[in-house]
Amino acid sequence: MSAPVPVRSRPPRQPKPPVLMEVVATERLSAHLVRLTLGGPGFEVYQDRDATDKYIKLMFADPALGLSMPYDMEQLRETLPPEKMPVRRTYTVRAVDQEAGTLTVDFVVHGEQGLAGPWAAQAQVGDPVTFGGPGGMFNPDPEVDWHLLAGDESAIPAIASALEAMPGSASGIAIIEVAGPEDEIPLSAPEGIEVRWLHRGDIFSPESTKLAHAVIETPWREGSVQVFAHGEREMVKDLRRYLSDVRGVDRKSMSLSAYWAYGRAEEAFQAEKSEPIGQIFPEA
Repeated sequence: MSAPVPVRSRPPRQPKPPVLMEVVATERLSAHLVRLTLGGPGFEVYQDRDATDKYIKLMFADPALGLSMPYDMEQLRETLPPEKMPVRRTYTVRAVDQEAGTLTVDFVVHGEQGLAGPWAAQAQVGDPVTFGGPGGMFNPDPEVDWHLLAGDESAIPAIASALEAMPGSASGIAIIEVAGPEDEIPLSAPEGIEVRWLHRGDIFSPESTKLAHAVIETPWREGSVQVFAHGEREMVKDLRRYLSDVRGVDRKSMSLSAYWAYGRAEEAFQAEKSEPIGQIFPEA
């Protein structure tokens, strides 16, 4: 009997090194959307990803600790208690300019709510920024008959990137929910894609959101569809139930993801992803 052939396991994937950049430009896009352009020598370390929903995880530390960027998270875990560790906030990369050596990130800002939004609103040129990533995997399929894109303010960068990546022959609809007309921004889309802005009239709440209802009430088209619906968790769950149970859209044809959850800080939101409340698709 011949000896068994040893099974070779793949070496664990090495995490990408943290990137250290600086703010090189700031811009107020709308009443609640701020754009930061990041660049500097750290761009050479940044490893881009072919995805229209690519995201980075910004790291924020208590200034009183005097930590130096980029943060060595493994080393810090050995010296800091969990409550003192830098925290992460996830944001979509709106665009990457390889020639200029910059990337742009758009932030939803609602006064002093949250951590990253207020920071972005006050950011100045020259401020250092450290982050991990990028992740992401969505790209528009040029072979489908039509596209359905839906999201709240947090999904605007990914939807805008997807629209720009579509061929000119693409058709479909993008429904974007914002507080009001002051939050609309110009988007570039193929002629066959209808971009519809939906106004809540207020900041997001389970009572004010209209997005899922608007998608359900939109006439359904014939043919193959690719869906991209991202945003608040319960809203995305409502869309999943409609798309799966009513319209019978195959899971492989849908990119559904919660970017945030109403009433949850980032840490609680991330922790719940492994629990039933945090899962968009129920386990079989």
